[in-house]
Amino acid sequence: MRKICVITGNRSEYGLLQHLMEVIKDDSELTLQLIVTGAHLSPLFGSTYHEIELDGFVINEKVDLLISQDTQINMAQSMSIGLAGISEALNKLKPDLVIILGDRYEIFVAAIAAVVLKIPIAHIHGGESTEGSIDDIFRNSITKMANLHFVAAKEYQEKVLQLGENPHFVFLVGGLGVEAIKRRKILSQKELEEKLGIQFQPKILLVCFHAVTAGNQNSTNQFGELLKALEEIQGTTLIFTKPNPDFGNGEINQLLEIFIEKNKNAFSFDSLGQERYYACLDHADGIIGNSSSGLLEAPSFNTGTINIGNRQSGRLRAESVIDCVAIKNQILEAIELLYSSKFQLALKTVKNPYGDGGAIFKILTVIKQCNLEEISIKKFHLH
Repeated sequence: MRKICVITGNRSEYGLLQHLMEVIKDDSELTLQLIVTGAHLSPLFGSTYHEIELDGFVINEKVDLLISQDTQINMAQSMSIGLAGISEALNKLKPDLVIILGDRYEIFVAAIAAVVLKIPIAHIHGGESTEGSIDDIFRNSITKMANLHFVAAKEYQEKVLQLGENPHFVFLVGGLGVEAIKRRKILSQKELEEKLGIQFQPKILLVCFHAVTAGNQNSTNQFGELLKALEEIQGTTLIFTKPNPDFGNGEINQLLEIFIEKNKNAFSFDSLGQERYYACLDHADGIIGNSSSGLLEAPSFNTGTINIGNRQSGRLRAESVIDCVAIKNQILEAIELLYSSKFQLALKTVKNPYGDGGAIFKILTVIKQCNLEEISIKKFHLH
């Protein structure tokens, strides 16, 4: 049996991988192995490995990155811990193939460990761009280390090919977020209110804002402008998800705690989990912030997105996305546009550029049938 090792480091990426993991686990020709690391193991970010276990998965190895601060040096130190721990875990499990998704630093070090141990890598969601995040560099580096590439759109396939990858090993499958949405029963608004312990006001906004880790952008100032705008709107329930463990998240969390204390219509969660998060996307009037979810997943719910700043610059976006700079008045103008009858009408027919599902079985077919020796030979291909 072919041993497939999935490595996950945070809540959002696990949400995309969950259904693929289930299909691998249930396949008689495959054995699922699971390494959990990063924010999953940190109490600061909700210890979300418990959610993975509640979903019925056996965690083979836990690699704690000892995330304690939100500085650049702490990230570098966590990467060093991760490289040692993931290398040891992979050496123990000896998988035939490693599956990783996205662009975060813990996934980058997982790729390094697999390369050194000569374990082929299947990388999902390569070729994308997030110009306001250091993850952009990690993603392209992972592409050069990976052996199989499962991309979400034609434009991303072309970028992976530009990086010199073998076209026979680059597969256009669509986004896993779209797949996850299609496979999950969405809670009703009443069920969501009960699970969150909130009685919604007439309007609902989901707020997801992460630190900007590239360039000279100041995340704290940007988030402060967003909070100033949100403080002015009336009759609206504000549901915040806390930021990822990037450097700079501490100051964002401090501002959020003060805002929550002052505004009784605002609520924050370390982790909503996929069930509650997708229900929020479905029932909210819009998602506001700088999360990739506003571009990858919100369009499938015909939900509008207000994308603030440049963190997601370079990503494909549907017509449901309103881009604005991080200035209070411009954010308020974007919120006004979001609620306009013309924009709300256009949302009903919006199409998600990341496809309409089917990614999981395309990926499953490849990882079952590929020749592992053939994909292990990396050559630069000119196109």
